Amino acid sequence: MSFSLYENAPLAPYCSMKVGGNAKYLVLPKNEAELLEAMGSFCAKGEKYIVVGNCSNLIFPDEGYDGAVIITTSMRGISINDGIITAYCGETLSTLARFACENSLSGLEFCYGIPGTVGGGIYMNAGAYGGELSDRFIKGTFLNERLEKVTLSAQELDFGYRKSRLEKEGLILISADFSGISGDKAEIRAKMDELMATRKAKQPLEFPSCGSAFKRPEGHFAGALIEQCGLKGFSVGGAQVSEKHAGFIINRNNATATDVLDLMEKVKEIVLDKTGITLEPEIRVIR
Repeated sequence: MSFSLYENAPLAPYCSMKVGGNAKYLVLPKNEAELLEAMGSFCAKGEKYIVVGNCSNLIFPDEGYDGAVIITTSMRGISINDGIITAYCGETLSTLARFACENSLSGLEFCYGIPGTVGGGIYMNAGAYGGELSDRFIKGTFLNERLEKVTLSAQELDFGYRKSRLEKEGLILISADFSGISGDKAEIRAKMDELMATRKAKQPLEFPSCGSAFKRPEGHFAGALIEQCGLKGFSVGGAQVSEKHAGFIINRNNATATDVLDLMEKVKEIVLDKTGITLEPEIRVIR
């Protein structure tokens, strides 16, 4: 066994919300070979497993995960060839944006400050400030449920708002190719700095969170609806609707996963009752 395996490992330190119980097994593969070996091993044993990135948009419950959690953040590497950027699944989206900037390529500035990885970003078609990864994604190398390596284009991934084919079929990204638009490095850097300044001014980055707690309802903004319902500062246990940005639920004071999930459910109920609009969680709950 070439990969390192940890038993009864705490998951909260790996999750941006800093909540959740322990995993029966934890694996941190350093490369594609270790990932494939780990997945094959758990498949052979009939052991439940999940492959995740930076855990910036998901929550494990307080009872933990009765299986293997494979975290790919050590699977890194980024390069450029003929203007095409290739990034491995464990690279952060901020690194992707910085790399594009260093190579005078625009179009990925919106990624700067998104806390997820390339793998997780493609899974959910991450985006911000009017941009989405699907805008720049060309093709990727994936493992399917039979652990076969396949190459799929952007058109084949059925991208939508915060979704892709990966979720439906259990596809695991190994690496992805992105296009950029030739631009001025100083202008690209200035745009990234502007977006980061906006994030710091408007988002509660000083507290653990999973970013936007709910998807944007058609024709509305989740944060605005929540604020309209008077829920800024509303809390359950140590979890709170941010007073800075109502679209964020934060771990204000040693929250549990149950606190966060109960708060999300109460917010959904109140918003539906007062506005008739059903909020859909953007945060994934892994059970």
